[in-house]
Amino acid sequence: MSEKKIRVLALDLDGTLTNDEKKVTPRTRAALDAAVAKGVTIVLASGRPTAGIMPLAKDLGLDKKGGCILAYNGGAIIDCKTGETLYQKRLDPDMVPKLCAFAAEQDIAILTYNKEGVVTERPEDEWAAREGFTCHLPMIKVEDLAAYVDYPICKMLITLDPARRDEVCAEGKKRFEGQIDLYPSSPFFIEAVPLGVAKDVSLGALLEKMGLTRENLMACGDGLNDRSMLAFAGTGVAMRNAEDREVYFGLRGTTQQCRSAIWFYSIWSGTSATSRIHSTITGCSRPSGARSLRSAR
Repeated sequence: MSEKKIRVLALDLDGTLTNDEKKVTPRTRAALDAAVAKGVTIVLASGRPTAGIMPLAKDLGLDKKGGCILAYNGGAIIDCKTGETLYQKRLDPDMVPKLCAFAAEQDIAILTYNKEGVVTERPEDEWAAREGFTCHLPMIKVEDLAAYVDYPICKMLITLDPARRDEVCAEGKKRFEGQIDLYPSSPFFIEAVPLGVAKDVSLGALLEKMGLTRENLMACGDGLNDRSMLAFAGTGVAMRNAEDREVYFGLRGTTQQCRSAIWFYSIWSGTSATSRIHSTITGCSRPSGARSLRSAR
């Protein structure tokens, strides 16, 4: 088998790169620095808005070292160093009032973003407030979200009690089939994005722009919205804390240590991977705490 050099490392943030306090541990930072030193481009891949990722990108020095932000679950990719938008897909404006009406019918919160923070009619909602905490952005109350959003947006986010997520998501998919994509990104979030927007699609566009292929990509994540990029990447690594891990990753249990130890996988592997080969590395004291998505199939 020919060896393919990993040139791009795409990292989900919450539950993958960051710990429960939304912080990057010193050990993880050291591993990221080692990858950058070997010429690897870091891509912070998240459902968060750009403004909710940029402070972390700057904290990691990507605005100086180079790297990219993949925001809105693939709705946009930004060059951290130049600020250039490399890829972008916008939500059809006609969908905003439709989605707001759907959320009102279901008696659940829905939100989007402006330049200052998270915009919603229900900033006090406990599930909506989690987005503000996750993104480190203020919650901004508006009386009529559909009327307020008169500017281009990449996505809307439905927030709700986890017990209702699957039921509401199924109803939304039926209602908006062929118009937008709806999918869960956490137990209490449902993403509403343009058709075809996902992390794998935007990463594919970025790789093409860089003159690379999927074999040059390592992707790491733990959420349902990460499955596409893990399956797409030449090396896809699922965290032990992945949702539906028994179904999708074949793994049980997790610890905080496992979530950060994954970055030793990239150092241990020499930032290279054998084509289509996905190994399982177990034990948090070793360079992983993770498992390949394909090896779990």
